[in-house]
This record gives sequence, structure tokens and C-alpha cells, in this order.
Amino acid sequence: MPKLPILVVDDEAEMLTTLLRTLRRRGFSAEGASNGAAALELFQKKSFSLVITDFRMPQMSGIELLRNVKKLTPDIPVIMITGFGTVNNAVEAMQQGAADYLLKPFSSQTLQASIKKVGIRPNGNGKSKSEPAGSGIRTAGKKIISEDPKLINLLTMAKRVAPSKATVLIQGESGTGKELLAAYIHRHSSQCQKPYVAVNCAALPDTLAESELFGHEKGAFTGAVGRKTGKFELAADGTLVMDEISEMTLPLQAKILRVLQERQIDRVGGGQPIPIDARIIAISNIDLKTAVKNRTFREDLFFRVNVVPLTLPPLRERKCDIPLLANHFLAIFGARNRKEMTAISEDAMAMLINRSWRGNIRELENAIERAVLLGCGQTLQPADLLLDDIGSNQQFADGHTTMTSGQTVKEMEKRLIFETLKEVNENRTHAAELLGISIRTLRNKLREYREENVPGV
Repeated sequence: MPKLPILVVDDEAEMLTTLLRTLRRRGFSAEGASNGAAALELFQKKSFSLVITDFRMPQMSGIELLRNVKKLTPDIPVIMITGFGTVNNAVEAMQQGAADYLLKPFSSQTLQASIKKVGIRPNGNGKSKSEPAGSGIRTAGKKIISEDPKLINLLTMAKRVAPSKATVLIQGESGTGKELLAAYIHRHSSQCQKPYVAVNCAALPDTLAESELFGHEKGAFTGAVGRKTGKFELAADGTLVMDEISEMTLPLQAKILRVLQERQIDRVGGGQPIPIDARIIAISNIDLKTAVKNRTFREDLFFRVNVVPLTLPPLRERKCDIPLLANHFLAIFGARNRKEMTAISEDAMAMLINRSWRGNIRELENAIERAVLLGCGQTLQPADLLLDDIGSNQQFADGHTTMTSGQTVKEMEKRLIFETLKEVNENRTHAAELLGISIRTLRNKLREYREENVPGV
């Protein structure tokens, strides 16, 4: 296969010539453009494996070029370079999908390391514009990064069903990227230009859940001073993501079932049904089949949402992705915090690979961010990771608290919850993740303890 060239964009002729010469000496095929408009025109005509662009350029800035390139080819990595680096610029570039952010002046070794991070090699095995998502290291989407065969197959399946209106059920442990997969499906759907609305079912107050989902008419209840449009209506003919769907009460589940069956909603206090055409993506971090057996989730609703089931594998089952993800997060947080840390030592990487990562990608991301903030130098070392501290938190999540004879299961449960909360500085969301329960369940437990006048609640 012929090499796919790298597109280099810089309005400074000397810098452009230097970059092209450096890349070609390193074995890469490269083509140049002196401004964003010329680069975009060239990009639309030819296939490239990577775009390297200056941040500040007349007429079309690097950020504008980045947005346009990502619209045409979401998969392609873009490296931003600038001589006027600020934290805000770095953050904006990363938010728009830049793979890396380099400050001028930089060495040829730094440039090559950055190119290597995004999966481009001198032998020309970069990705073509026309290659299907999921066929390489980076999949379509800003942060879904994988070379794991199981996950790539799942992404291929997701892309295949995306153009339909079929309901999708995404399951997986906390931190595996379920919301990113939902957004990936929307981006590849025929409704990608339509609204994308996400609602966290666990965060819906019981008394206002119907109003939030279905909307209400003016005067429907005390405080209803005007008409409210619900999430189903806001999604229109786009995509509605129902996160933590297992946390809805059984009565609300029955109403959701009717909506999915009839494809219409009733506003609270309304007299006429309103048709809906949104594609539904349901997300759960617990196994819904088990929830059905435990009678906490309606079996008929399960069958209704389980049209296309997709289960994300935990990070411990895709260890080959840990180096990719770790280096990806290192690039982001290094740029965001103006750190020179650009590599991870072999010992530190071994620690990352051998860890079980109960919090999955989210936990790994937090660990790398902390290491970048605490570490110094160009290489992340094992001491920077502070994994022993994380492990102590995990000990509580695993239930390894000290047991004493005579304690009831309920007393052990209280102690486990309180100790976990203490370890995470009363962060309830983090505690719920470590305990393996939903935030709604944790709130209910704490409310129960409060009613029992348990000290410290």
C-alpha cells in the first residue's frame, strides 16, 4: 500500500519548509499548504494520515481548520503547533479534537514522538480518509481509542446499526465509556445533525421525573408557571440517551414502556398525546437481566430496549489499550497544565498494565492527570502515580474492612459506606463508583441512616 502523506499547514514559509524537510528525512511522506483554505481544499481532494497545523494563521485559524477537517473525517488525528501557547489555547484545541499540542520551538525528536503517539509510522501504515472507523488505533470519536479486537468489532457493529432508528442498549461497568459509545452511534446515524439529548435517570427527582421526561402544561401542578418541554420532545427526531435507566422507579418504567410502544407522550396536565420520533439509546452500568430477576427492572421494558445490545468490555480485559490510553491522557494533561512530560517509563507503564482498574478508563484518566500534576521532568515515573493511595480506596470498595464478631450485615454495610465516603473526601459520586452501586442507591442509604439518627450523617 502506498504511503498516505502527512498534511502540514503553516503560513510561515521557513517553518513550513523545515517541517516538511524534517518529516521526509524521518521517512514520512508529507505535503504542505501555506494557509487553512488551501489546506482544506487539498484535504478534500486527497487522503492523508495526519494533519499538522499552526494555531495562528490569517483568514482561517488552526482551530477553524481543525473543526472543518473533523467534520469531513472524524477519525484523522490533528496535531496543533504554536509559538503563542496558552492554557486556554491548549484546552480549546483538545476540546475540538486535537490529538496533541506542541509549543514552538520543538525538536525533531519531540515532533516524531507526537506523531508516534497518534499511531502514524514512517512505513506508511497511517489510516486513509476512507477507512472504516475501528480499523486502526483511533476510532471515530474524540476519545474512543482502541486496538483491542473485541472493542473494534463492537464499534463496527455500532456503526452498522447507527443509520437505523432501532433502540440500542449499552451496558458495561462504570468508566468504560458508555456515553462515548452513545455519542459515537449518534454521529454515525442519519440523524447526526439532529438534537442529541442525554438524561441521567438516576438524578431525576421522583416527584419531577415525569415533568422532566414528558414536559408539563402551565398550571399542571403547584409551581408550574408555564409550559415545559420534556426531554422526549427536545430530542425531536434526533437521539435521546437514557443513562442509568435501571434506576427509574417501577411506576415510571411502566410509563416509559408505553411511550416506547405507542411512540407518543402525554405532557403532565396535557390533554392531547404528542408523537415522538427520537431514537432511544438506553445505558446501564448493571446487568439488566439480573435486575429483571431481582424484580427491580420490568421484563417487558427490558425486551423493548434490548433490540441491539452492546456491552463494553472492562479495561482489565483490553490491556493492550492501556498504553494507548495512558499516552493519550498524558498528551492532554501535559498540554493543559503546561508540563514537559512527554513519556511514561517502562516501570510506570508496567504498573499501569498490571492494575485491575476497577474504575476503568475514568480511573486511569484520573491517575494520569494526578501523575502529570505531581511529577516533574519529561518522563512519568512510578512514584508519580501514587497507585498505592488509589489501592487503599479500592480496598474499601472490595469490602476488605475489618470485621468483628457480633456485627450484623447492615452494620457492616454502614461502616463500608462511611469509610468509603471518608476516603474520597465525601465525594458521593466517586464513592458510589467504588462501591459498585448507583448514586441513587447511595443517597437512599444515607437518607435511611439519617432517619435512624446514625451519627455523622
